[in-house]
Amino acid sequence: MTTPMDHRPQTATADCRAQAQAALQRGDLALAEQAFARLLEQLPTDAEALQFLASRELESGDATRAIARLRTALQAHPHDAAVLHQLGAAQVQAGDLAGAADSLQAALGLAPGLFVAQLRLGVVFEQQGLRRQAAMTYLGAINAAQAQGRWLSDDTTAPGLRDAVKHATRYVAATRRELFDAVIEPLRQRYGRTELARVDQCLAIYLHELPAPLPDPRQRPLFLYFPGVPSQPFYPRERFSEHARLEQAVETIRGELLAVLASADDPLVPFLGAPSAEAMAANLLGATGAEAAAWDAFFFYRHGERYDANCARCPHTSALLDTLPLVRIRDHAPETLYSVLRPGTHILPHRGVTNTRLVTHLPLIVPPDCALRVGGQTHVWEEGRCVTFDDTFEHEAWNHSAQTRVVLILDSWNPDLTEVERLAVTDLVAAIGDFNRSGL
Repeated sequence: MTTPMDHRPQTATADCRAQAQAALQRGDLALAEQAFARLLEQLPTDAEALQFLASRELESGDATRAIARLRTALQAHPHDAAVLHQLGAAQVQAGDLAGAADSLQAALGLAPGLFVAQLRLGVVFEQQGLRRQAAMTYLGAINAAQAQGRWLSDDTTAPGLRDAVKHATRYVAATRRELFDAVIEPLRQRYGRTELARVDQCLAIYLHELPAPLPDPRQRPLFLYFPGVPSQPFYPRERFSEHARLEQAVETIRGELLAVLASADDPLVPFLGAPSAEAMAANLLGATGAEAAAWDAFFFYRHGERYDANCARCPHTSALLDTLPLVRIRDHAPETLYSVLRPGTHILPHRGVTNTRLVTHLPLIVPPDCALRVGGQTHVWEEGRCVTFDDTFEHEAWNHSAQTRVVLILDSWNPDLTEVERLAVTDLVAAIGDFNRSGL
């Protein structure tokens, strides 16, 4: 039978916790410390009390005692990311960098969104002399914090972290500069700095060391701006003599497309990688008719990855594409596909990533009331006639008809880049991609 005496320990611990929390709210840290100490006498593994007392000991410089308390908390709560984070911070203060790295990595394994823990882990790697690892970790912390609206400015950064965040930002920038310079340096040595001058300027713009000298306000690349080339929405057909082979083979290409469209297994996928409703909500697609908007694709290559099964289904189209001087950058390009725009679908205004490459359309099925607009200039597709444009200008496309519109899309190097500049951009973009993926 339960008696009132059985409730006394529970009541006493609850009273201690309430006193400690009330003292914290008033800012009376000394009284909170006393209350948590009494709580520990009754609950020796209470994580809240252990963490608070450890924080007080760290403030007084007693990292050894703080670590002992946090290890006690961790034994009782082995999957508590907050305890692991605080233990890592205490180990940094004690000079145990290897232990700190282990604790902080364990905390991030349990709670990847702990961007302050990731920042501290970057500090550990930097102190260990692991420069690239530190930069990647700092970048991951910055990306995670900024995704939550933090560390965007002093106002969105806790005062105690501002110097550390600024240091991490500078460290990432310096490491990226060092890394990307090393990527381009062999080409500088081989061809001379003059041949790479525009690439050097491009890199400085990417790193925000220089402003982008955009000659046309309609043009705004989302990723990489290459200076010193003409700024124009559409490019003359005569700049791309190899596209004549596409136009000569248009009937064969269209025949393979029709077989794809008629196939029972429906090999098309949403171009944007999401259901149309999500694309519409993101202001990427709009519907102008009764049917739901849909922009589908049949990829030969995407982000540089070859879709072997699709290529096998359209062997003549695939073989012809492989003979063209497409942009080829690991994990990025080429991007070649049948682009299928369903009736009543409007691809809303958007911009592309870089002016180092251009987009070409070979129109295959073009019903009335379909068009492409780039930089405010409207182009009406003609079946079998290529059109090439710079998608870093705001552009949009629509199909206001009751039929499906299809174009073959491929990417081409900007013809105003030299061969050496293309080599440099290829290496640079791949290196930037590697770096950014490692920091996420």
